[in-house]
Amino acid sequence: MQQLADGMRALHLRLTPAQRAAFEQYYHELVAWNARFNLTAVTDYEQVQVRHFLDSLSCLLVGEVRATLSRRGARIIDVGSGAGFPGIPLKLICSAPQYTLLEATGKKATFLEHIIDLLGLMTVTAIHGRAEELAHESEHREQYDLALARAVAELPVLVEYTLPLCKVGGWVVAQKGEAGAAEAWAAERAIGLLGGDLRRVVPVALPGLPEDRFLVVIEKVGPTPPGYPRRPGVPAKRPLGGTTP
Repeated sequence: MQQLADGMRALHLRLTPAQRAAFEQYYHELVAWNARFNLTAVTDYEQVQVRHFLDSLSCLLVGEVRATLSRRGARIIDVGSGAGFPGIPLKLICSAPQYTLLEATGKKATFLEHIIDLLGLMTVTAIHGRAEELAHESEHREQYDLALARAVAELPVLVEYTLPLCKVGGWVVAQKGEAGAAEAWAAERAIGLLGGDLRRVVPVALPGLPEDRFLVVIEKVGPTPPGYPRRPGVPAKRPLGGTTP
């Protein structure tokens, strides 16, 4: 886990022996399960450290994320968690909050449940479900201090998945590639409609991550209207921000 350790130093973090062992176990389980289920296209040992583990931890470049993850009892939701990114790497480094990993694909949700049990991750829950439905349940709607999402959907769609889950005063941070800044400006109308405010777009610069990456930072400043998110499938088919929401 040397690539991960080196990258973490740029975040002013040190990889402890216990954390190193947990990441090693996570890696080996990821590769073993990936032989049976399609969890990720990236399985090389060094590449997983950088493109999955360190990339997940890049969320800590945002001060609001770092502050939230330092608060015991804060509620975090990882929307479209897949094989657990960014939620599980963040949990291994920042253990205080309560984490919910939301995943719509059953096999991936099963893997999440397995890795949570295997690593003994307390206050982490995996949910097999869709954001469009979960966000209309009272125990989840506007209950989270921070919503994270990595490689889930273009931002005008993604904010309809995430902002209804955030409480007023909470934050959405979306991990984006080279089109991140353009997506952020394209999503401004949708963000405002859903009770959010686009605060900034943060470039990611960490060792071993050569491609342009950005963190889109959105504050939840007002309640989301009750009609959102729309029913499953509609946000992706008719993204907010056009002429017919």
